Amino acid sequence: MRFSRSSFRIQQQGFTLIETIVGIVVLAISFSVLTTLIYPISQQSADQLHQVKAAELAQAMLNEIQNKAFDQKSDMAGGLLRCGEVAAPACSTTMGPDTVDTTTETRATFNDVDDYHGLEYGDKYGKEEVKNSQGQEIDLYLGYAMRISVCNDANYNGSCSANNSGNNSTAKLITVIITTPTDFSITFATYRANF
Repeated sequence: MRFSRSSFRIQQQGFTLIETIVGIVVLAISFSVLTTLIYPISQQSADQLHQVKAAELAQAMLNEIQNKAFDQKSDMAGGLLRCGEVAAPACSTTMGPDTVDTTTETRATFNDVDDYHGLEYGDKYGKEEVKNSQGQEIDLYLGYAMRISVCNDANYNGSCSANNSGNNSTAKLITVIITTPTDFSITFATYRANF
C-alpha cells in the first residue's frame, strides 16, 4: 500500500503556529483578568489580619492603663484615698507624665492613667516601633503606629472639650488609636472612673 503526499497531510493533525499564538494570547488575557480579581481579595484578607492584631494591641494597652491609679494624687492601691473628695487633695489638672522633664518618667514608671497622655509609637508619628511596658520592641507589631490620649470627661459624652475640664475628679476618657501597616486607623476608647 502506497501513501501519497496529499493523503499524508490530511491524516496529520495539530495546531498551526498562528493558532498556537492566538491560544497563548487568550490564555494570557484570561490570567491577567483572574489576577486582578484575586488581588483585592488577598488585600482584604491581609486587612482583616491587621485589624485583629490592632484590636489585640489596643486591648493590651487599655488593660495596662486601666490597672493604674486614677490620678497621681489618688491612692495607688485604689479605694482608700480618692482625689477630689473632701479629705483628699484635688485631682491633677494636667495630663501627661507627672514630672517636668518627661524624659525621667518612662512608660515603665507610669503610675496613673493620665501619664499615658501623648504616648506615641510608630513611623507615622516619627517615633520608634511599638514597645512593651519594659521598653522592648515588639516584633509582632512592626509597622503599626499607636497614639494615646487621656482627658477629663465628667459627663461621659465622649468629648475632650473644654466643657469637661471643670470636673476632673469623675472620669477620664482613654483613647487609643492604632494604625495598621496598610494605613487603616482604628480607634478604641474606654473610661477610667475615680474609684
